[in-house]
Amino acid sequence: MTPRIVVIGAGPGGLCTGIRLREAGYQDFVILEKAPGVGGTWFHNSYPGAECDVESHLYSFSFEPKTDWKRPYASQPEIRGYLEHCAAKYGLAPHLRLRSGVQSAGWDDARGLWRIRTESGEELLADVVVSAVGMFNEPHWPDIPGLERFQGTLFHSARWNHEHDLLGESVGVIGSAASAVQFVPEITPRVARLALFQRSANWVLPKEDEPFSEEQLRSFRSDPAAAPERRRKVWSAVEAVITYSKRELLRAAEEAGLRNLSTVQDPELRRRLTPTEPYGCKRPLLSNRYYPTFNRSNLELVTEGIAEITPDAIVTVDGAARRCDSIVLATGFETTKFASAIEVSGRGGRSLASAWSDGARAYLGVATSGFPNFFMLYGPNTNNGSILFMLECQVATVLRQLARLRDEGLAWVDVRRDAMDRYNEELQAEIARVDVWQAGCHGYYRGPSGRIVTQWPHSMSEYRDRSERPDPGAWEVCRASARIASTWRARTAR
Repeated sequence: MTPRIVVIGAGPGGLCTGIRLREAGYQDFVILEKAPGVGGTWFHNSYPGAECDVESHLYSFSFEPKTDWKRPYASQPEIRGYLEHCAAKYGLAPHLRLRSGVQSAGWDDARGLWRIRTESGEELLADVVVSAVGMFNEPHWPDIPGLERFQGTLFHSARWNHEHDLLGESVGVIGSAASAVQFVPEITPRVARLALFQRSANWVLPKEDEPFSEEQLRSFRSDPAAAPERRRKVWSAVEAVITYSKRELLRAAEEAGLRNLSTVQDPELRRRLTPTEPYGCKRPLLSNRYYPTFNRSNLELVTEGIAEITPDAIVTVDGAARRCDSIVLATGFETTKFASAIEVSGRGGRSLASAWSDGARAYLGVATSGFPNFFMLYGPNTNNGSILFMLECQVATVLRQLARLRDEGLAWVDVRRDAMDRYNEELQAEIARVDVWQAGCHGYYRGPSGRIVTQWPHSMSEYRDRSERPDPGAWEVCRASARIASTWRARTAR
């Protein structure tokens, strides 16, 4: 039997979709995942020191609280374990197909269905596709002359080479943002010398991350109100700052960042590590260990631009060559591709990449006009706060459209172009009013056209409220035949 719903990706978004599909009575679906395990970015990003920068009592599903997080900001192994637990508890194993990367998804106008081709060459037919590939799917490899000529060990932080030991080596790290802030303190004590190549300084604030005491853990386990109360407090703190609209909070954040930076003993080094853009212009970072690591004699901060890479060194524009046994690329992801990281074609054969030629856009970040029954999670302009909460809102939106297909006897739904354009025009106007995002930073927020395509400019509760508003007029629909409509109802019967 061909699956009626195909979910691409078994990260948090794909798992949440599968759980909610089962709860709603849908059984005929598969979750295709290219990795050998679930977890998405938390499966792949296993570099030393990897951890979340949102407190775990909020960075978890509202319907599946975890009461025994070891510390406020959980590490990658603990988060991955939590997601594996969710997959097992909610019975997703029969729906999971691991090591099944998706190569393409194309809409068949004549038959009114999707053709999904996997990397192994298999073709699946589906009425509905949910892309849960997210933002952090494809690592970004920088275009540096000579990179391919390097004869030492080279890998990206998002695909850490655990079989290679850096002990006693001379290591070059290119990039100084989120992943580097976490893994540089871990590897520096093990290497002979580490050169960290920084394009621009980032705000790195301290973390309140003392491990939970036994008393706190007992309270979370035994008191039904304790963990929800912790989640509410974290929610309130995150909601207060993520709109970047309260100047006193922005000022307090910069003061905290400068206090954190003061642990660097060398004044010249402190100067080069001091951000020149306002807090919030780029992704804010958290670490108690990053700055103290610069007091080690074997860590060098390099702020000159990279000219080229030779077979055994990184050469900067001033002509200096730093020999390297290994190079680690901490250069982030292709964050602005979203679902177009896969070959997707919609009505009339138009590719998603073509539809997004001036930057990704979607209605509520979930649907793009011209791609019927194709939904995205962690899509354009949905990044802010706890992505797991945002994903729950997006999955609820998808489920509402699936209910329309079933209850109204529809073959497909497709967001109207005028509704999508109007939504995005208003959204970009709202983004333009976030002052710190207009300060000219070279972060991952903007697409090639210069338009911010990743960020949601409001609170999480505002996204929830907007996504829950009735919007039947925003969607074009196609009536299904009586046979198709009855099949939909039969396959979703409890």
